[in-house]
Amino acid sequence: MTPGHRDRAADVFDPELRAALAVVGGVFPPTITPGLIPFMRRSYASPPRDELLRGHDVEIEDFDYPGYGGAAIAGSIIRPAGARPSAVILSFHSGGMMFGDRFSGVDLALDWVARLRVGLVTVDYRLAPEHPHPTPFEDCYASLVWLAAHARELGFDPERVLIAGASAGGGLAAAVALAARERGGPRAVGQLLDYPMLDDRGVTDSTRRFDGVGVWDRVSNETGWNALLGDAVGGGTVSPYAAPARAETLAGLPPAYLDVGAAEIFRDETVDYAQRIWRDGGDAELHVWPGAFHACDIFARHTGIARAMIETRLRWLRRRLED
Repeated sequence: MTPGHRDRAADVFDPELRAALAVVGGVFPPTITPGLIPFMRRSYASPPRDELLRGHDVEIEDFDYPGYGGAAIAGSIIRPAGARPSAVILSFHSGGMMFGDRFSGVDLALDWVARLRVGLVTVDYRLAPEHPHPTPFEDCYASLVWLAAHARELGFDPERVLIAGASAGGGLAAAVALAARERGGPRAVGQLLDYPMLDDRGVTDSTRRFDGVGVWDRVSNETGWNALLGDAVGGGTVSPYAAPARAETLAGLPPAYLDVGAAEIFRDETVDYAQRIWRDGGDAELHVWPGAFHACDIFARHTGIARAMIETRLRWLRRRLED
């Protein structure tokens, strides 16, 4: 991308969000190369649990479940204090497949616990490049199987499990929904895909346009996919469980909510995924937020567009979990 093209891409950011980017860049640089993975694992790590949960009237229970290859994977169940909700959201964290932990971005999900009176389950799926595909995906799919099998003893209704994820976690949630369909696994009541990471091929206009600007640019995306897939990235053998955009059909999936910024690289692949769900006879609700950069609801929650994203998402969750 030429410098002029890059400048024009930056001009499409909402003015309030453009101002927020100056602060975000110190924690989450727009371009992440392999050498920055150790830094990102430190800077993107969740705060201490006491700090994270301060001011939230919740109870938390830790557990281990068998992930890919039988490895013990850590998870946590969060409930409203003193309550035993029947509905539960299984959420996969963001971090480009390379960083983050089960409490990354969980402050947004804590709003669901409080306002919807639901349970939340989040897990520490293993990360690339140390654990390439299929490990992160299989760890996540195993968490759905485990949750459905143990739902009643945990106080949840196995028919009221919803899967969710943001960015890399959104891609993993989409993959889990695909696998549950193909493998005859537990069917979720919905899939919440926030600005999901869906396609390793990097051929869309939005992938090329947002290069060196915003949060999570073209090079960052290549870093993440290469960590996950190695030499297979972009080739003909990539599984839809790694890159859900590769699925031949999106028929027979749980109702989906997809949202994405108009000013981020995942815009076009998210829109295409929603259109394919509709073409294949499925149920999808799509929101493309004007001037929004990637994960602005996490990094700039105080802004008007981020607040609108959060509230619109919450309304969809309420409808799905109350049906």
